[in-house]
Amino acid sequence: MMADPILIDGGFSTELSQHINERIDGHPLWTARFLITNKEACIKTHREFIKAGAKIIRTNTYQASADGFIKHMGVPLSEAVKPIVDSVAFCRKAMELENRPDVIIGGSIGPIGAWRGDGSEYSGKYWNDLTSQEYMCLHRHRVEALVNSGVRLLCFETIPCSSEALALLDLLKQYPNVQAWLSFSCRNDHQISNGEIFAEVAAQCWKKGKDQLVAIGVNCMDPYWVSTLFKDLINLDSTVPFVAYPNSGERYDTVIKEWVQGENKKVIADYVQEWLEMGIAYVGGCCRNSSKEIKDIGAVLNKWKKVDRI
Repeated sequence: MMADPILIDGGFSTELSQHINERIDGHPLWTARFLITNKEACIKTHREFIKAGAKIIRTNTYQASADGFIKHMGVPLSEAVKPIVDSVAFCRKAMELENRPDVIIGGSIGPIGAWRGDGSEYSGKYWNDLTSQEYMCLHRHRVEALVNSGVRLLCFETIPCSSEALALLDLLKQYPNVQAWLSFSCRNDHQISNGEIFAEVAAQCWKKGKDQLVAIGVNCMDPYWVSTLFKDLINLDSTVPFVAYPNSGERYDTVIKEWVQGENKKVIADYVQEWLEMGIAYVGGCCRNSSKEIKDIGAVLNKWKKVDRI
């Protein structure tokens, strides 16, 4: 019998925007700067997702890096990883305040493209520029800070290319007591962002990392594409657990650095029933999905669980 699907939180920036009076998009550190400037808002954001029913909350570290904190926030080198460590403490504080010790903390690890602040996590244009060792070197300080803070589930997310994904799996092997999921950004309903075929890359990554991976899937893309991507993977390797937490259906314009209306008018909750029938393991939301949308997704999950047990 398949385990019940697990509800993930939503877009941190979307929920955070309801608890601060500042613009979030457009800054090189994006939401990560608030780990320093507004920790209470970070904790509040996590609390709202927990209240909405999320069983996994991700650290606010997607676009965090030691270099970024030094360059853009004036943090000294000796304290450059402290905000990443603090991100775990903020999750734990939210769990304590909501009396939810059962919630799992997922350590968010965004791609190299996120650090650049140029939208290349949606193109993967750097995919052939770095060696596996270079990828690992760039990512290691974040992974190490999260793991040393007690995180046992890493969320490698919005990964645009297989070269970075495979390097992250090599890095993961250096932490044998840690698990992870691997989630790709996509350009359409068959290809990841740099043009590689999703199902082929996912199967390759699962073969390499299945001893530590809990799932492979997609995030930060149109929810309309998820079903086809999932079907492609099932057809190639039906043993791979699938994770999906797409955007609302809006599209991020990397030129004006704002969200604009996409062609898709449906919300994630409208698709969840189909994904459940296909066997999805983890589901939630990415950009433009607040705690309200997560609660709506959770309602579909709860209804499905009741019907499934009758």
